[in-house]
Amino acid sequence: MSTETTTPTTIATGIGLTDVAAEKVSSLLKQEGRDDLSLRVAVQPGGCSGLRYQLYFDDRSLDGDTVVEFGAAKVKVVTDKMSTPYLMGAKIDFADTIEKQGFTIDNPNAEGSCACGDSFN
Repeated sequence: MSTETTTPTTIATGIGLTDVAAEKVSSLLKQEGRDDLSLRVAVQPGGCSGLRYQLYFDDRSLDGDTVVEFGAAKVKVVTDKMSTPYLMGAKIDFADTIEKQGFTIDNPNAEGSCACGDSFN
């Protein structure tokens, strides 16, 4: 398992996490009382456009995982070897507005998406 440290401005070769999103992940991990978890981002078949994102906390380390650390809290974002190519250059942010609350993914590899924004192709 390789470990890289990067900032959201150097995401051309990997996944990015904004400072706001890193703070939210860190806050959620503190609420869970766990410091052994990483944010796993995966791409799975499904959704109305063909592929969909999955974000969840995971304590596993899989063969071929890519691990990147973000922020002062050193939040770890993990992608599996099958998902990594789909997520190259993608940026994860966290929105907290009256209209929307939750994690968003801006992925330059997505050629299209559905109206709900949960799946892409």
